[in-house]
Amino acid sequence: MLPTSLTQPLRRLWTLESFAYSLRVFIALAGVMALCWYLDDMGKLIPLFLGIIASALAETDDTWQGRLQALLVTLVCFAVAALSVELTFAHPVIFAVGLGVSSFGMTMLGAVGQRYATIATATLILAIYTMISLEQHGGVALGALWREPMLLVSGAAWYGAISVVWSALFSRHPLKLSLAHVFRELGVYLRLKSMLFEPLRGLDIEQQRLALAQQNGRVVAALNQSKEMIFRRLEGQRGGRKLNRYLRLYFIAQDIHERASSSHYPYGALAEAFFHHDILFRAQRLLDQQGRACKALSRALLLDRPFDHGPSAQALEDFNASLNNLHAQGRDEWRDLLRSLAALGDNLATLEDKLASADNPDARADHEDSSLFDRSPRGLRDVAERLQAHVSLTSPVFRHALRLSVTLVVGYGVLHWIHPTQGYWILLTSVFVCRPNFGATRRFLRQRIQGTVLGLVAGWALITLFPTEPIQALIAVAAGVAFFATRAHHYTLATAAITLMVLCCFNQVGDGFGLIWPRLFDTLLGAAIAGLAVLLILPDWQGRGLHRQAAATLEASAAYLRAILDQYARGKRDDLAYRLARRNAHNADAALSTTLGNVLLEPGHFRKDADVGLRFLVHSHTLLSYLSALGAHRGAAGAAGDDNEAVTALADDVAETLERVARQLAAGETIAPGEDTLTRQAGLLEASAAEETCDERRLLQTQLALICRQLVAVSEAATRLSTQASRE
Repeated sequence: MLPTSLTQPLRRLWTLESFAYSLRVFIALAGVMALCWYLDDMGKLIPLFLGIIASALAETDDTWQGRLQALLVTLVCFAVAALSVELTFAHPVIFAVGLGVSSFGMTMLGAVGQRYATIATATLILAIYTMISLEQHGGVALGALWREPMLLVSGAAWYGAISVVWSALFSRHPLKLSLAHVFRELGVYLRLKSMLFEPLRGLDIEQQRLALAQQNGRVVAALNQSKEMIFRRLEGQRGGRKLNRYLRLYFIAQDIHERASSSHYPYGALAEAFFHHDILFRAQRLLDQQGRACKALSRALLLDRPFDHGPSAQALEDFNASLNNLHAQGRDEWRDLLRSLAALGDNLATLEDKLASADNPDARADHEDSSLFDRSPRGLRDVAERLQAHVSLTSPVFRHALRLSVTLVVGYGVLHWIHPTQGYWILLTSVFVCRPNFGATRRFLRQRIQGTVLGLVAGWALITLFPTEPIQALIAVAAGVAFFATRAHHYTLATAAITLMVLCCFNQVGDGFGLIWPRLFDTLLGAAIAGLAVLLILPDWQGRGLHRQAAATLEASAAYLRAILDQYARGKRDDLAYRLARRNAHNADAALSTTLGNVLLEPGHFRKDADVGLRFLVHSHTLLSYLSALGAHRGAAGAAGDDNEAVTALADDVAETLERVARQLAAGETIAPGEDTLTRQAGLLEASAAEETCDERRLLQTQLALICRQLVAVSEAATRLSTQASRE
């Protein structure tokens, strides 16, 4: 048994998302380095290292069986790519045509699915690695046609074998990390939400709602990642106790998200009415404690420890005591506000129950619908249909594929024009820098150049200070591991690490110092070509399509509202149709937030819609919060009341208004304001809610009234977006 002082740090390392990935890379690189030293043949080191890196870049999450299948496909693709480069390397015209066609085709595979996109991109990178390796050897020797492809594919197969074995031994570990990430992001969301209850007059609610909308995008991304991981493991394995436990935790996280994103009343009105009371402080503290409980749950999942939500349970009791005190005062002017606060209390109490159930998710009812929506292609026909749907200049995937293929062909032409030393790094830089939109390209371009300069300086210093080959070999392995440990979140450091690794590896077989200036020159040239391509070749300015993404958000919200109304008519059931409508609404909201983030990185002319878009995001996310409250309080069938057809008709009108505004916004047409109608509908609903005795029907009417009033603000923001779009 290891001492506690040693096991605790090791357990914490095991909980880091990049640790297992980096450890696999370390085993692969160290094994190859040891083999080359043992055989006294360092000439094989560079292609073996490059094969390992390409294979690690092609890795996707899956079961060991799925990963084995993906590995076999990857190795075939790698072998074909490497051999194709070998056979055409000495024929520039044929090589250029093949480079353009293959890069276009492989990029288009991104339209089929993320797994296909990952393997295709890694194959393209391996093809360029083959060029680099051949250039380093001075071309293709007639008697050694198979040498480079065999070494590259061997390195890839070695890492792939480690990956498959690792997946078989630790198949549930990535899923545990993913679910822990979900609850951690939910914790941040809840703590941000608690700030809306700050009992201050004149609080900048819009800025806080914007931060909340952006965090919602992170929660949605984490949920989507977990869902895909669970689905891959469920295929052919349904019934496993451990896997079903993770599935239930995922559904608990979805329920918490719906309740956390709910809004029951304008916070400014609550702060004004209860400024001299502690109810808002109690609500704020309760949400903050529930956010901390989500973070504690995340940590408990990672470390296999018991989960304690005692502080949040106590905060709920304090909130209820404060609410009961306000009810006891019996003030008529507070009646409607207290009803909304009571609905908030019910919502947070249910959220607390969900948190408590996360400690024992196996107690969740087995009869509930636990099916997940499969977004992967179903056969070759589905693949062909997805590809055909993107063969259009309006498709971002098609435009990026065309842009990248032209970028690589131009880079290849420039390479032959100026004949630089180690010129194929130009193509590699272009592949990593050229992204589907200007914002991402600009970010990666800057980080790539900064990281390269940092890595070259560090490499020059280290190979000067440590001229012995064994130490440089250790530095190369450590740098390769650092690349994979940092590439997801710190691309500048990752680029510096991979540059350092390249210098140390090349110094094992030649002169690493001679690579410093060519690597810097090629990086600058490749980045410039990629940057110009994104600017000039079918530029995909996110600002120009902002109104369409905003329209998609409203359309998804309308579908979510109709799914909620159907539940109110037929009774609560968390079936696939309802969960899919809810997830699509949040996905659209997250996509709008991501699009706006890219718009803010675009040149000034295309960024002019950003302020209008941010305001629209605030209003649309608030609308989604009111919808989430409706969804969170679904109950028995007939909540709208069999004798209350007027409420149902008004709800249908609201959904139709949302759909109409979405259509007009997508087309860039003038949006009919409908302010008078919406205000009148809100008044009717509020009057009906004031007389309602049934809490469930009253909440339905109150939330629909809030949605009507919010639609006025949404329509105004949509009008400004549509006006801007029509001027383009």
